[in-house]
Amino acid sequence: MTTKTNFTRIICRTVKRIPKGRVATYGMIATLAGNPRAARQVVRVLHTRSKTDNLPWHRVINAAGKIALKPGQGFELQRALLADEGVEVSSTGRVDLKVYLWRPRV
Repeated sequence: MTTKTNFTRIICRTVKRIPKGRVATYGMIATLAGNPRAARQVVRVLHTRSKTDNLPWHRVINAAGKIALKPGQGFELQRALLADEGVEVSSTGRVDLKVYLWRPRV
């Protein structure tokens, strides 16, 4: 069993704050968690903790506004989950960040 570091706990709490119908980027989550250079760490946390911590992982996309998962490796599921929440996702996985980006009050 892995133990959670404080940074991991903050990432998990931050991801849980993303409201339905909104998205955040990996870098944005890293910044809000206190380490703007740790976007890859956010990816790792989402990969390893989403199921056990019930994280809305599907609401996190890359800085270009695209789903980072490849077709056949979760892309379709993430696209469908976002669409179910009212987020328009193009066939290539692009989300309009001007419309759907979460803007938290810090």
